This record gives sequence, structure tokens and C-alpha cells, in this order.
Amino acid sequence: MSSPRTSQTPDAHDTASDGTLPDTGPCGTATDAVPHGQPTSAGPHGRATTAGQHAPTTTAGPHGQPAWELLLPAVAAPARRRGRALQEALRDAVRSGRLTAGTRLPSSRELAADLGVSRGLVTEAYEQLTAEGYLRSDRGAGTWVGGAARSAVRGALDPAPGAPGVRVDFHPGTPDLSLFPRAAWGAAQRSVMARLPHLALGYPDPRGLPELREALAGMLARRRGVVADPERLVVCSGVAQASTLMGFVLRARGLRTVGVEDPGSPEHGRLFASTGMDTVWLPLDEEGLRPGPLAASGVRAVVVTPSHQFPSGISWSAERRASLLDWARAVDGYVLEDDYDGDFRYDRAPVGALQGLDPERVVYAGTVSKSLAPGLRLGWMLVPGALLGEVVERKRTMDLGNPVLDQAVLAEFVARGGYDRQLRRCQRAYRERRDVLLAALDEQLPGTRVSGIAAGLHVIARVPGRFGPPARFLARAAEAGVALRSLEEYGTARPADGDVRLVIGYAHLPPSVIARGVRLVAEAVGRE
Repeated sequence: MSSPRTSQTPDAHDTASDGTLPDTGPCGTATDAVPHGQPTSAGPHGRATTAGQHAPTTTAGPHGQPAWELLLPAVAAPARRRGRALQEALRDAVRSGRLTAGTRLPSSRELAADLGVSRGLVTEAYEQLTAEGYLRSDRGAGTWVGGAARSAVRGALDPAPGAPGVRVDFHPGTPDLSLFPRAAWGAAQRSVMARLPHLALGYPDPRGLPELREALAGMLARRRGVVADPERLVVCSGVAQASTLMGFVLRARGLRTVGVEDPGSPEHGRLFASTGMDTVWLPLDEEGLRPGPLAASGVRAVVVTPSHQFPSGISWSAERRASLLDWARAVDGYVLEDDYDGDFRYDRAPVGALQGLDPERVVYAGTVSKSLAPGLRLGWMLVPGALLGEVVERKRTMDLGNPVLDQAVLAEFVARGGYDRQLRRCQRAYRERRDVLLAALDEQLPGTRVSGIAAGLHVIARVPGRFGPPARFLARAAEAGVALRSLEEYGTARPADGDVRLVIGYAHLPPSVIARGVRLVAEAVGRE
């Protein structure tokens, strides 16, 4: 935005009501003219005042600091940037509350003299900030700080700060970010920047960059057994956005309720709630979602994690997979498959995705959050043909598509084989950490039964009741500096057998820290 033209006539900051230019003090207040020959004394900044008069009072900020001293760093800027720097400093002083509403500013002549800059520079700054609403100016009355601006919170706030005193955090679902392949990712970035045509930097196809959709389709068909048509693949910001997109689309079709697994990820319910959808808990058993409660619920859409159920760790049986798809066809419904960590299998071949059995009823969603890093905010959806147009249009209006450069880098990374190598590297590291956790639990908390160990980034540990009760167990672990999550946090079941059921994440912790964390818990709760 261009700055207002500097006035060539005496401005409102200096002109009295009769049109004359009074002699003004540092606050913009007029002083009496000094009669010829009358003794004078030097006021602040060397201005002369009539003998017997008090020196003019300077305008002070909230801490007693003369207001314009806040601007001194700005005038040290290079000459070509000095005007803009002065304007930015004034804005910041008003926004931060250092110059409060109603504070009267020095005249442009006085402030220019105090700062050692040209009067035109100050006049332009005053006029610009008056036009923006930070200042107000009345002819003959000087310039004041306006009341439109409000102080902003300074500094970014962490919405999820780490709990104080936590020495070991077994939070589930977190990958080891130190395994991020910086060198390979950087090489892919350089390659992309060297070859990407200028036209590719325009607004992208809301579905995503064609080269990424093709690379992902090939990789997903090979690794996860899905029916992967690049034309039906939509690049999104992870499973979270996939869930939100589906919520909006289903609600527009008249659906108001979606079923979620019990136990399951609380995030599923929160995401669909943000789109105006209600959620219904649907109970699981050791084979998967129970057909009876599903049929009785009346829902026509569900969110499931069949390959490695979160948090129980079970893999749905073939019968329950078939039963779910039969239900979807019967009610003309849809299944959102969250394949959040389907690539991480340690002791057997990965279970194929549900979507491969019926791509017209299953929306398949995945992400690089576990394999690379959640901060990349990159994921994908494979969408049934009947929903594709609605999902793409909603994606377009939501964010116009994901960043092109990030998509191009991921496409390069996948095409070069970097993604497969990264998965193998993570699998080796996570298998070792899982084994360390199992050994530590067996040694330190004997009798603990562990499930869900064949895949994923967490296990379910059922600690014998003699170490409990659960509330005491968790409290003592916390006192020892170990953060643990109870299985009860993820569902509605409240078993009365006294055993302590824990969801223990291990992938993000070095083996030595895992062993130390389990030892601290055992020492806190005591052995028998």
C-alpha cells in the first residue's frame, strides 16, 4: 500500500486554530513567544523557554519513558527504509499498549527535531497511521493515539505445552521425529526446485498434483492392496482433513450421525463434531465391530481402523470385514477407513486395507504422519466415484489444495524409492523398541499381559490388579515423572476386575528411556 502524499502546507499537527504556527513544546502544546531581549532558559532538548516559565512537560509512556524514545531504534535504519521503520515502530507502540489511547503525541516539528530526522518523514508517518486508524488528528488540537487499536498477545502460545516434571512420556501414536530422512528429503527438494516448471506454481488441482497422485496410487496398490485410481485420489492434510471433508459431504447429503469405534480415537468424534455431525459409540470385541449394535444404531456412516484397531491393536477378522461391507451396501452407507499405521507390521505380512474389497463403499484415508512426520501435513483419500465430485469441491472451497512444492517433493521422494527405504528403517527401529518394552514389562511388572504387539507404534498392557488399583497406579507413576494413558480414556468400558489397562506408546522413545520409564513405574507402584 502506498503512503499518503506528504502535505506541502502546514499540517494539522502544527497549526493553531487561527492558522498560525505556534511555538510548541515537546507534547505539542504551545508556549508563549519570547519577547526580544528577555532572558530565556533551556528546556528539555535545548528548546528555549521564557524565564520564569516551567519547561514543557514531555509526553510519557506508561513507564515514564518519553514516547518518542520508543522510536529511536527506527531512525537508525538505513535512509531508504527509515520512513517505513518509523511507521512500523509507531504501530507497534500503539498495538503493544506502550502508547495508550488518548496519549498526545509531539508535533511533527518537535518529534523530527528530537529524532534527528526530517519533518516530512514524521508528517508522512502521522498521516499514514491516522489513515489506518491508529492515530487521530484535529486541526489546532494536535495528534493523539486513537482508540481503535487493541493490544495483541505478544508471542506464540503453545496450545499443548509439555506437562512439568514429566521424565518419560509413553504417549501413543507418536513417531520418532529424529528418524526423519533429512538428507534424502533435501535431495528431493533440490531436484524439484531445479525441474519444476513455473506454471506448476499456480493454483493446483484441488485433488493434488498429478505426479503425486500417480506415485501414491502405485505405492498404495503395492503396499496396502487398495484399488487406487489416481483420478479418485485426493491429496489432503492428513486423516484429520479427510475426516472433516467427509463430515461436510455426508452432512450435505442429509446424514447427521456417524458411528465410531468403542474404544477408539477421541479425535474422530471431535473432527466430525466440527462439521455438525453427532457420533455414536459402537462396541468392539476381539474380532472387530459387533454387527448387532451397528445394525441397531441407525447410522449410515462409520469410521473404523480395521488393519490395526486403535487403541486395542486387534486386526479385524475376515468375517467382520465382510459383515461391515454387507451392512454398508444394505443401508446405502459409507465406511471411512483410517489406515493410520498400516505399514508397520513386525512379525507377519501387513493385513490389506478394507477398501480393496469394495472401493465404492469405503473411503480410504492415510497419511505420512507416522512414517515421516506429522508436521508435513500430507495425506490422501481414495474416494468412491459417487462422492468424488462433492469431496473435490469441498476441498477446493476449504483451502484450494495443498502446497505444490510439498506435493512435488513427496512425489519425488516416493518415486525415487525413498519412502520404502524410510519405512524399512522405521520398522527396524520400532521393532527393537517394542522388544525392549516387552522385556522391561516382563521383568519389572511380572504378570503383565500385552496385546496388539504385531503392528503399530503402541501396545496394550494389562497390569495385574495387585499393582493397582488403577487410579493409584496412574497417580504414583505421575509422581515418578512417567506419563501413562489408561485404556479407559479411549472408550466407555469400565472393567471392574481391578487390572490396570494401559495404552503405551514406544516408537518415539530410545530403548534406554523405555527401560528407565518402566523401571520408574515399577519402583513407584512397588513389587510384590
